[in-house]
Amino acid sequence: MEPPESAAGGRKRRRRGGGRNRRKPSSSSQQAPAPAAAPPPPSSPPAKRRRKDGTGQAAATPKRGNTSSLLDKMRARLSGGHFRMLNEKLYTCSGQDAFDYFKNDPNLFDVYHTGYREQMSHWPEQPVNVIINWLKSHNASWTVADFGCGNAAVAKNVKNKVFSIDLVSDDPSVIACDMAHTPLEPSSVDVAIFCLSLMGTNYPSYLEEANRVLKPSGWLVIAEVRSRLDPNNGGADPEKFSKAIIQLGFSLVSKDEKNKMFILFYFRKKDKSKVAKSIDWPQLKPCLYKRR
Repeated sequence: MEPPESAAGGRKRRRRGGGRNRRKPSSSSQQAPAPAAAPPPPSSPPAKRRRKDGTGQAAATPKRGNTSSLLDKMRARLSGGHFRMLNEKLYTCSGQDAFDYFKNDPNLFDVYHTGYREQMSHWPEQPVNVIINWLKSHNASWTVADFGCGNAAVAKNVKNKVFSIDLVSDDPSVIACDMAHTPLEPSSVDVAIFCLSLMGTNYPSYLEEANRVLKPSGWLVIAEVRSRLDPNNGGADPEKFSKAIIQLGFSLVSKDEKNKMFILFYFRKKDKSKVAKSIDWPQLKPCLYKRR
């Protein structure tokens, strides 16, 4: 009886063994696909997400930054181009044409002055500041006419009574008109200022208007871009320019040529001024900016 039991036991053990042998392949067959089916190590998914998120964000930020920078450059270029167009318009048309042009679209004048301020920011010294300091060193009771006042810097920085005059203005203190025909009374001001504002093709008529409104012994102060008065580079002869104004009834008191960007003239109206019948006005070179 024992042998059969032993045999049976043996068979059982073999079956168990066989079962184990059969299960092993089964187990191995279950484990074999595990590497392919099993998810990547825990660190792998976050790494992918970090790369995805990090790369996405990193790429997006420069893109936004680059886009913003590109848009800024495009706006600056468009603004600069618009300014050059308006600047050329002012230099190559009459005062009345310029007045009508900006009257039809006053916003263009803001565009022009934005570009003008940008250009002037590169100058080491502002001529308007020199004129302001000159006024402060003289009589505060003088009445001043600021022809082509821009943002009315003179009126804002001196104690004098100032008539600020320009083509267009949203400031009620500024007189908008053609500078050849102002509403000022004859012989009503002590100082007439032209700070980089002799721009029209009929600029002599602006000076004739200044002569009309100036009192005898009144001052005519002119700041002009140096290149416009450089005969070696196509500009007018500054001596001929001064001579023409003298023939209008003024005397040249002084000329300041220290600044490399502009020249300042200080004229004074003669007490008994006699205007020459024919004045040979030199043509002033337009001050045009090159495209960049």
